[in-house]
Amino acid sequence: MMRLHNLRPRPGARHRVKRLGCGESSGHGKTSGKGHKGQKARSGGSIRLGFEGGQMPLIRRLPKRGFNNAAFHKNYAIVNLTDLNDFKAGTVVNEQLLRELKLVRGEFAGIKILGDGELKHALKIEADKISESAKAKIEKAGGSVTMRDRASEKPAAATEDIGQTAKKETPKKRSTTKSQPKAKKKSSRK
Repeated sequence: MMRLHNLRPRPGARHRVKRLGCGESSGHGKTSGKGHKGQKARSGGSIRLGFEGGQMPLIRRLPKRGFNNAAFHKNYAIVNLTDLNDFKAGTVVNEQLLRELKLVRGEFAGIKILGDGELKHALKIEADKISESAKAKIEKAGGSVTMRDRASEKPAAATEDIGQTAKKETPKKRSTTKSQPKAKKKSSRK
């Protein structure tokens, strides 16, 4: 029977600590595995990742070209049909309900329904994207799919006419007279 006093870690989970500086015959004496002198042999001596001793590092030597679309990529929370079988028939499945039941978490652009598995009963599903196979299976089970319109959820300030909100600023007038340079004072040396 397992009790607190006879709990042991799994074999191989704990490793013997390397004992340093226990004399030359130990194999880890003298320099204690740090070699001779230099920055890496000193206490607190460490070199940051990518540092090449003051030489221009590789990441800065290589040319950076082209456009990367990763910043504009939208991540969708994936929900399969097998996850929706826990709901009762006729339930309206939307983002709020999925968040409450911890089926989706974190920040994402919307919800995408995929057709992995079979749906047992009819559900009313609200999603941003849906695969063709998932849509066919939901309709076969007697359910319905409503696509959410994200454009209508944007704040009203963003949809205002740009021409009305933009005001033309009048440019500041510059003086046409040139400023005279100041006369230098003569120092009297004797």
